[in-house]
Amino acid sequence: MKEAMYYEKLKDGMVYCKLCPQGCRIKNSKYGICRARKNQNGILVSDNYGKVTGIAMDPIEKKPLYHFYPGSYILSIGSFGCNLSCAFCQNWHISQQQDVEYRLIRPEELINIAERQRGNIGIAYTYNEPSIWYEYMYDCAKIAKDRGLKNIMVTNGYINPEPLYNVLPYIDALNIDVKAFSDHYYKTLCGGRLAPVINTVEIASRLCHVELTTLIVTGENDNLGEIEELVKWVASIDKDIPLHFTRYFPNYKMENPPTEINTLINAYKIGKKYLNYVYIGNVGGTDNNTYCPNCGNLLIKRDIYVDIVGVGQDKKCSRCRKEIKVQF
Repeated sequence: MKEAMYYEKLKDGMVYCKLCPQGCRIKNSKYGICRARKNQNGILVSDNYGKVTGIAMDPIEKKPLYHFYPGSYILSIGSFGCNLSCAFCQNWHISQQQDVEYRLIRPEELINIAERQRGNIGIAYTYNEPSIWYEYMYDCAKIAKDRGLKNIMVTNGYINPEPLYNVLPYIDALNIDVKAFSDHYYKTLCGGRLAPVINTVEIASRLCHVELTTLIVTGENDNLGEIEELVKWVASIDKDIPLHFTRYFPNYKMENPPTEINTLINAYKIGKKYLNYVYIGNVGGTDNNTYCPNCGNLLIKRDIYVDIVGVGQDKKCSRCRKEIKVQF
């Protein structure tokens, strides 16, 4: 437990949390919406500081990040809590609950663990929402950066600009969930708003490597017109931002049937009209190779293994010499 950053003390022992757009006003001994930040006698504390519920080595492609050190591995860690309440959450057992098993790992210890992992490029803050673990992530990321490790956030993007700007100098890459391109969807299924996520994407894409993921939920955000609006918005920022359309399966409170494969294929086709790099996730047998958007040359082959075949350390296509958005 540690005193939180980004809050204001109010009258009658209440506190106002300024970390995310939820703007929780929290009474003494109560938690914010995230279930991880608590008012303790008029002081906002991070109750999940150092409490790790999951830790494992993962392929970087699992985040998913396809254009950031492809083929590498990274130490992934998570805690509990989330500032959204998505009805379809795949990790609801840690994101939507507090009573979970955890291991207490101090920042220095975590960095030491990360450095001991063979072939590890850094730390991915993931599994639950890392932004509500802000103080721990911030402390760890600073040490990791100094020790030559990469830092990655897999996030819903629901964070206020000031804390975002302050942590980004220590973050090398983000995968941001854009749940849908609809404020109604965010309000009814996620307990949030679209605008702050748009703002996060626009800020982060100027300062870090960013990839986006949209889970296509049957009957909810699978309208092709809405998908096209999403894609056009991404293209207006940077048509080189990789976009991952992911197949939904029933989970948590959502019982809608799994996403139709044709829906994902149609979303992919729309994406390719405007963007250079589009992928389909959670579908076996899908071609998720990376090709040069200029000449079609195979750049990165993803099968059982990841092979970099058509782009070198100069980040140019080996055939036509086009600049490729990829980090090595």
